[in-house]
Amino acid sequence: MLPIPARHTPRRLFVLLLFCIFCFPSASQGIELASFEQNVTEYTVKNGWTFILVERPVAPVFAFMTAVNVGSAQEETGRTGLAHMFEHMAFKGTPRLGTNNYEEEKKALEELEQAYLAFQEAKLNPAPDTRRIEDLSRVFKSKQRAAAKFVKKNEFSDVVEREGGVAVNAFTGADVTGYFYALPANKIELFCYLESERFLHPVFREFYEERDVVMEERRMRTESRPVGRLFEQFVVTAFTAHPYHHPVIGYASDIQSYTMTDAKKFFETYYIPSNMVTAIVGDIDPKTLIPLLETYFGRIPGRPTPPPLRTVEPPSIAEKVVTIKDPAQPFYMEGYHKPAATHPDQPIYDAIDDILTNGRTSRFYRSLVQDKQIAVDAGAYGSYPGEKYPHLWVAYAVPARGVTNETVQQAIREELDRLKTEDVTDEELAKFRTRAKASLIYSLKSNLGLAMSLADYQTLFGDWRELFRYIQRFDRVTKADIRRIAQQTFKASNRVVAQIETITQAAPPSKTRRKES
Repeated sequence: MLPIPARHTPRRLFVLLLFCIFCFPSASQGIELASFEQNVTEYTVKNGWTFILVERPVAPVFAFMTAVNVGSAQEETGRTGLAHMFEHMAFKGTPRLGTNNYEEEKKALEELEQAYLAFQEAKLNPAPDTRRIEDLSRVFKSKQRAAAKFVKKNEFSDVVEREGGVAVNAFTGADVTGYFYALPANKIELFCYLESERFLHPVFREFYEERDVVMEERRMRTESRPVGRLFEQFVVTAFTAHPYHHPVIGYASDIQSYTMTDAKKFFETYYIPSNMVTAIVGDIDPKTLIPLLETYFGRIPGRPTPPPLRTVEPPSIAEKVVTIKDPAQPFYMEGYHKPAATHPDQPIYDAIDDILTNGRTSRFYRSLVQDKQIAVDAGAYGSYPGEKYPHLWVAYAVPARGVTNETVQQAIREELDRLKTEDVTDEELAKFRTRAKASLIYSLKSNLGLAMSLADYQTLFGDWRELFRYIQRFDRVTKADIRRIAQQTFKASNRVVAQIETITQAAPPSKTRRKES
């Protein structure tokens, strides 16, 4: 499968049933936005931070999701990976959490950064002085040890978990960075304090140690995995101009050279209230919560929203092919450029995804896995590497033993060509609509799942209500729409191919022992 983590974790079924009873009185009526809105309060703090508050008193708990409108697409050349790096820094604490003496630690961090900047300048000098570099490296490491004496490790997360918090985590993508966890309802003020504090006064402690952790993460996920290396080359090849070609984790040389100063500048540019949305769902009372939001989050000064991206990926005019030769198992994928997820045609792409890849009755599974038995897995991902800007629709297959990439390629393209020339069936279209609606309801059954969806849609569309309106568009997808999009999208000039071609490693020469006479 594609190396993309799932973002919505299934929770207990009874919450889904209660949610459906209260918000969705009849399946035939679809999702009732008007009914749901009665439990929603929107509030924007004076500095521009938007909150979506959903009263859902099923249990004395709440969950939240904060979506920051920044990802790897906003990074500069030479500083890729900073969005992901700050996600790590957001758990390092504040002047009050994570330290045993902040006044002294602050001085130590300032000295540490000056030492590193001097060391880096010497390293990057066109005529490097090896002895000076070694001396500055020793000074830097000495300053690291001095700063480390003040650190109380993992105190931010420990406080949350000690107070009953669960699912403390975050993610970084091409478009957005998200932070989330759940707490008991009586800890709502603690949430307001902790979340506002870490974005008001983040402390970049253990920055260079954490940078090494990120570098190791890159080695494990990308450099040590053939499929990881393939995906990086796939995206770099697909996007020649748009910063979607940046790997979310960053290039190795960038990770090894960006500084605490770089990270602070990135934070100050993008982590501003008007660029952030938080959805809070659960046993909450907006009347008492809103004053807390003003008290705590209102401390963060408002600043201008970052300018939008200017670069637009030019239309694809030629097929591009990437082949990695490796002893690993073969792997095949092909991507096609498509519009942003906000485009009116997106529900049609959703229908194509469903018909081709959803379950054992899908066309890819029946053709490649079940009938022809040429693949052990086949599927598609409709929004890669992001969705805010024009991106890729990606089909993939893992060939069965002894089967070539060319064989699965032919089978995939036969199915894509069928969409161009033949109508899908009434049954396939009906199943798509039913499954799409059920899938959305399922994703909303937990407080955290609902909070994530609301924050995502508010960030992407500028209005969380699109989460509910979007479902209505499924009913308007027609067979002719699917043919039109297939003909428009699945053509050679719009295609990027990436594959792992298996090679056999040569056996080491055998050592023969010379007979003694």
